[in-house]
Amino acid sequence: MLRYERKLKRRGFDLVIGVDEAGRGPLAGPVVAAAVLLKGFYFNNRIDDSKKLSPARRRDAFFEIKNKSLYAIAVVNHKQIDRINILQATISAMQKAVSRLSSQLSPAQLKRAFIIIDGNMRLKLGLPYQSIVKGDARSLSIAASSILAKVHRDALMEKYHRVYPEYGFDKHKGYPTAEHRQILKRIGPSAIHRKSFLKCLERI
Repeated sequence: MLRYERKLKRRGFDLVIGVDEAGRGPLAGPVVAAAVLLKGFYFNNRIDDSKKLSPARRRDAFFEIKNKSLYAIAVVNHKQIDRINILQATISAMQKAVSRLSSQLSPAQLKRAFIIIDGNMRLKLGLPYQSIVKGDARSLSIAASSILAKVHRDALMEKYHRVYPEYGFDKHKGYPTAEHRQILKRIGPSAIHRKSFLKCLERI
């Protein structure tokens, strides 16, 4: 999980920023991106692709990562997703997260910084970067960012559940589960559903 970090350090980039997102696939709610600069690589909790961890393990790791890193989280809501599409919304969230984290670094530190991003994304960052397919399972820095993004988004969806309890957002977090689809058929969409996603769902 440290192959990329060690390789970059040998090239003179000892400040490696991992970037990942959560929420590209749901029918409702925002997409969330996190950028994480780990201060060290030893953790008591397992740091891995957030999808491989239970909610309890993710939460424990979430707080430890926050304590042992510089980080930033950015949210792009459902309205913006409908306006510019999910790919552009994801790019926007990632770029905002990196910008907010970069603002915490000095000019000298930025010269030593390199960004590694989960997936196959092309971003405008102003810093050198590399996209890594399945990076959340191959890099500790990206895995840490995947956990921060996932836990933050889940918490947002649990708040939305209190506003729209009939949709079960606390369970499926907006993803298109069979239960979620049945609810939509029965009562229609809420104010936080992505209209563009529902139109695609109808065509399917």
